[in-house]
Amino acid sequence: MLEFMHASEQQGKGHSEELIEYIARTAGQFFEETYRNEHGLTELLDEEQYARLIVGLKNKIGGDFSLLSKEKDCVRVVNNCCPFGEGVSSSPELCRMTSSVFGGIAARNFGYAKVEISKSIARKDEGCEVSVYLNPEKGLHRPGLEYSRQKNTAEKGAADDLHYQIEESMQKIWRLKHTKQAKKQPPVIVAKSPVMQDVLRAIEKIAPTLAAVLINGETGVGKELVAKAIHAMSDRNDHAFMAINCGAIPETLIESALFGHEKGAFTGAIDIHQGFFERADGGTLFLDEVDTLSPAAQVRLLRVIQEGELERVGGKRTLEIDVRIISATNRDLNKLVEEGVFRKDLYYRINVVNLLIPPLFQRPEDFPYLVQSILQRLNKKYNKQIESVSREVMQQIRSYRWPGNVRELENVLERAVLFTTDAEITVLELPDSEPLAQDWGGIRDSVLFSAERTFLLGSLQGCQGDVKKIAESMGLTSRAVYGKLKKHRLDPRQFRN
Repeated sequence: MLEFMHASEQQGKGHSEELIEYIARTAGQFFEETYRNEHGLTELLDEEQYARLIVGLKNKIGGDFSLLSKEKDCVRVVNNCCPFGEGVSSSPELCRMTSSVFGGIAARNFGYAKVEISKSIARKDEGCEVSVYLNPEKGLHRPGLEYSRQKNTAEKGAADDLHYQIEESMQKIWRLKHTKQAKKQPPVIVAKSPVMQDVLRAIEKIAPTLAAVLINGETGVGKELVAKAIHAMSDRNDHAFMAINCGAIPETLIESALFGHEKGAFTGAIDIHQGFFERADGGTLFLDEVDTLSPAAQVRLLRVIQEGELERVGGKRTLEIDVRIISATNRDLNKLVEEGVFRKDLYYRINVVNLLIPPLFQRPEDFPYLVQSILQRLNKKYNKQIESVSREVMQQIRSYRWPGNVRELENVLERAVLFTTDAEITVLELPDSEPLAQDWGGIRDSVLFSAERTFLLGSLQGCQGDVKKIAESMGLTSRAVYGKLKKHRLDPRQFRN
């Protein structure tokens, strides 16, 4: 953490605080999940359980916390040994780690929390004293950081809050599905890059609707993960999410897989079979590689979407179903329609909302967080203790094009983890491919886009959203600046008093 802080200071205090907040919230979720698995808990925590959790987790990572008092809507803990050691004195902002871990867990279970750190080893006090107020009235007029279950996305840090809300919804579904502790890790979306934060904002708008969604993106960008996020943020999140890879099922079986079949419908049909549509009734059905559907399957799918009813293969009884369709493809469906390969009427039905997931090389800000997330998962899978990758390896990762996107990154890191005996990966074997560094046009556009966005953000903050002042400083017209703000999806009103 101290090394992270030192590195992030080069990018400004705001970046350091964002890093602390992100890691703290992620860590808090991990600690809570572990506590729930150990004690077999599925309901919201009560104050007694919450107090045991926060004291226990801090002590497990090197602190010396104990419960000072527990009264209605307020838990107080004390500590005389900081988990970060003496280094915390030069980085007192690390106290926010404790605040955000305690506050995030409390907000998830009680709806609200205010964390007050009245004494701190980082401030040269003899020990730490932390009070967690569990309702607004109790915390009124007390200093500290506030946390709430529902975030206001109009505030500063809206993208991080939205990211957290989506991840929280996905973890809730995962926790209900995996009642016992499983080796499989909960799903995580990494979205520190502006383009992926745009995807999060789109998910927030799309999810509450009933609109059919078509997700476009290269192989391995995480289309199914985005589909799960849409389902998790929708009103259907307490019903099934079913995923089917249309390209992995033989053409002769795809109709049976989707719509089911009756006994005796064909050779080998020895019993009634419910298809994916029936099993997803009330929930969401994700059709990956939808472009591979046969003409016959396309016709039946169109009818199900239009009429909300189906007949099993070989059946005569009409079944009513209520399923939201999310489709995905890595091909240009519009071109396939022009070629007569894909039905035009079906294309319009599944493409009510189109969502494009950018390739990995267009998301350079996500690399450090993706690498850490993947390493955590691989450490658990192979019982390893690999903490990070070297600076040279990270440079390799940033300069490679990644045609297989996140899936390829996971594969390459997994191979490296298997052959690494130290705490840091220093060698990464990448396949022979044209490196991203040779794509000058892509690098230039990416750097200019990022630099322009950073400048506009700083100008909006410095000028408090006054577009006229920004235009004067840039030597442009106000109309031109508004155009740039629109391109970067920045709203000047959010920066005004």
